[in-house]
Amino acid sequence: MEKKILENYAKLIAKHGLNVQPGQDVVLTCSMDQMEFIKILVEQLYLCGARKVITNFKDPEIRRLDIQYQKLEDLMVPEKFEIDLQEHIASRQACRLFIESDDPDALNGIDIEKYSKAMNNIRKIYKPIREKYDNKVQWCIAGVPSVKWAKKVFPSLNDEEAVEALWEAILKTSRALEGDPIKNFEKHDENLRKRAEILNNLHLKKLIYKSKNGTDFSVELLDNVVWAAGGEYGQVSRIYFQPNIPTEECFTSPKKDSANGVVVSTKPLSLNSHIVEDFKVYFKDGKVYKVEAKKGQKILEELIASDEGSSFLGEVALIPFHSPINDTGLIFYSTLYDENASCHLALGCGFENLMVGYENMTLDEVHEKGINDSCVHCDFMIGSEDMNIIGIDKNDVEHQIFINGDWAF
Repeated sequence: MEKKILENYAKLIAKHGLNVQPGQDVVLTCSMDQMEFIKILVEQLYLCGARKVITNFKDPEIRRLDIQYQKLEDLMVPEKFEIDLQEHIASRQACRLFIESDDPDALNGIDIEKYSKAMNNIRKIYKPIREKYDNKVQWCIAGVPSVKWAKKVFPSLNDEEAVEALWEAILKTSRALEGDPIKNFEKHDENLRKRAEILNNLHLKKLIYKSKNGTDFSVELLDNVVWAAGGEYGQVSRIYFQPNIPTEECFTSPKKDSANGVVVSTKPLSLNSHIVEDFKVYFKDGKVYKVEAKKGQKILEELIASDEGSSFLGEVALIPFHSPINDTGLIFYSTLYDENASCHLALGCGFENLMVGYENMTLDEVHEKGINDSCVHCDFMIGSEDMNIIGIDKNDVEHQIFINGDWAF
């Protein structure tokens, strides 16, 4: 890929995605498989005025060895220096930037029960620290192709061709392949926010989903929780940023105990390097009481047993079937991209910052008002070409939200 295009993509991430300000620290989490781009990105972060860029390299193959050889009691407890990094993020209110490039199959064949127990315990340890900085300062996640990821998406191409093809798909869906990426994204962000404004003005209390594939599902919404889309403001920094590049969703957190019916997946779910395919999720009074999957059922069962809140919904997201990502015809095997292809739901934690007045509440108070709490958040796709969604407002008036998979307005 041309260096100028990569520089423009790096500027989009640093200036518009993370929107790092002079004097801010940045903790950059990435792999070592795209060092050329990482160097370009780090320079752009410094040109934005970053005080210090702390590069936190991760390698999924080494992680696989950790899981294989470490004892469970060692795997499930982070070391002091790892906790110290989290505390540094909290004390400095550092920006966090995640570059996704991992091989989707990197952890295939691991002891998933061992890994799940370790990750769930680590999340619990980090949770009180994360509460000091979550929603308070900028963060962003974006993708960069590795050879193994590219070969997963484009198995018929050689290594170089596959990486180039994935670069093109990433840049195109991020609106960074042609023209000025920042201006392109600003225009897109404005359109998303207008959609969210329409949804907020409808004052919906319930959504009803139906598709010919078997999805027959309803979920209630909270009257003091808003719809969001595109960028957001850090509670402490008050700086506008884009958490996801790309993004196509209008989303909210539903009432925890209100989901009923069944939803049918429309795309594979890549979860801990395992692929879950052709699955159904059944809800009653908010809780998942059954899952069925032709492939990866145990992975789903492990997910919903992660903690008390992992079997409840934390998010509903509306995305047209004919989105730029879905129109590529690709399965990216990456939640960042696949979740933005069509409508999705998320099991696990909700978004506390979507509750009006949340900054004046404790997290316990937010959760008591109906937003789900969990150590996990897992998005899965349910949007289909014939999906219809009806919204019912607080006066029991029906509104067509989606018709045949796309926005009705």
